[in-house]
Amino acid sequence: MDIVNLGAQLNAGTIWPEAVLLVTILVILVGDLIQGRSSSAWTPYAAMAGGLGAVAALVLQWSMANPIGFLGAFNADDLSIVFRGIIALSAVVTVPMAIRYVEQSGTSLAEFLVILLTATFGGMFLSGASELVMIFVALETLSISSYLLTGYMKRDPRSNEAALKYLLIGAASSAIFLYGSSLLYGLSGGETRLGAIAANIVSDGTDAPIGLVVALVFVIAGIAFKIAAVPFHQWTPDVYEGSPTPVVAFLSVGSKTAGFALAIRLLVTAFPLVSEQWHFVFTALAVLSMVLGNVVALAQTSMKRLLAYSSIGQAGFLMIGLVVGTDAGYASMLYYLLVYLFMNLGGFTCVILFSLRTGTDQISEYAGLYQKDPLLTLGLSICLLSLGGIPPMAGFFGKIYIFWAGWQSGAYGLVLVGLVTSVISIYYYIRVIKMMVVKEPQEMSDVVKNYPEIRWDLPGLRPMQVSLILAVVATSLAGILSNPLFTIANQAVTQTPMLQSPAAQVAIAPVSLEVQN
Repeated sequence: MDIVNLGAQLNAGTIWPEAVLLVTILVILVGDLIQGRSSSAWTPYAAMAGGLGAVAALVLQWSMANPIGFLGAFNADDLSIVFRGIIALSAVVTVPMAIRYVEQSGTSLAEFLVILLTATFGGMFLSGASELVMIFVALETLSISSYLLTGYMKRDPRSNEAALKYLLIGAASSAIFLYGSSLLYGLSGGETRLGAIAANIVSDGTDAPIGLVVALVFVIAGIAFKIAAVPFHQWTPDVYEGSPTPVVAFLSVGSKTAGFALAIRLLVTAFPLVSEQWHFVFTALAVLSMVLGNVVALAQTSMKRLLAYSSIGQAGFLMIGLVVGTDAGYASMLYYLLVYLFMNLGGFTCVILFSLRTGTDQISEYAGLYQKDPLLTLGLSICLLSLGGIPPMAGFFGKIYIFWAGWQSGAYGLVLVGLVTSVISIYYYIRVIKMMVVKEPQEMSDVVKNYPEIRWDLPGLRPMQVSLILAVVATSLAGILSNPLFTIANQAVTQTPMLQSPAAQVAIAPVSLEVQN
């Protein structure tokens, strides 16, 4: 193969967004090394610029003529572009959340940002990887960076405990996933590309090979850990409670998005012979996640643990789109992940602002907050109402699209479970809002009574305020603009060849849910 043909086969233009992130990482590393920790105030802006530059590169990649790169190991199709864009945006929104938090802990902000961008880099590669080796390398890049972020506050025993639990369970999960991948490699006769694996695995015409079923079990276990699906969710509450809150915010969106991207690409491409089996398994995971996540959240007294169990329930809602397996199902997943990015990160921004001033995240301590900090109360209320699916917030339209796609495909039981658990989730979200707004002055918590004076001129707080305002505005506008956003998501799905099976042709008509301005 000559150099020209090799360059065409590699098609390095497919990873321009990841290259932008890599350059940003090197700039921050070298710049911080030269200038020292005391002169690294520019690093957050460099990190955000790198993330936005990656998003801009993704926009330019839309509908590429040749999206296949690196000899078939990476796919920059429109589906991966949307997933990679969500992951990059989650990092951009997380950066201003972390400035004040990390500086207050006395650790290096530049090092934190480098690890965060490395996790983003791994998640973006994972979203487009279509070859087993690249999938595993990207998965480990994301996972190891996540472990480092979780234990970044090395002087905090809770952060150390969370990182250790995350590392032990994550290592076991990675080993299980790797074993399933090795079975696929063997069954396919030494193939690592997902499409070739499916083509090389043959059945006797009645049943799939038993080895393929075993591989499916191990692969699903690894994916379920990454998206925090029940019963692979045990790490989530403890890690969310003990980790630095900006890290939790990123993991709840960025890591989960990468997990769903991996699930779609790997299951649809490599496991067509056992599609009924993996649909059944994810139906069970979706029901368990929706029920346990939303029911257990009712008993939580910590905001971070409440949002942890909420994220488990949200994963259950998203899995309905995966189980449905239609254009409408996949498109509704993309739309819901996009709006989940803003409403969930907005909620975590409010939790960070409150904990920075008070040193606590207990729900009972929010009592009467409206009287001392109306902006924070309004922002948190809007994000929680959207998470609960209250109209006209973006979360309402996200759930409508997912439930309607499920109803169209005949998954009536799954949709009914989703509706019931959505009602349950509204209760514990409203409970927090009521605690902040409805309480009488004499019932105000001692923490709020001693609430410090709000000073937005402190370093790191103004970017966080801007981040909160943008998240709240995006959460509100994403509901009004639900129709065009869903159209983009639907276009990404319909232009992705691997999803265009006969079962994927039932499409939802976004005009039926159009919101008039």
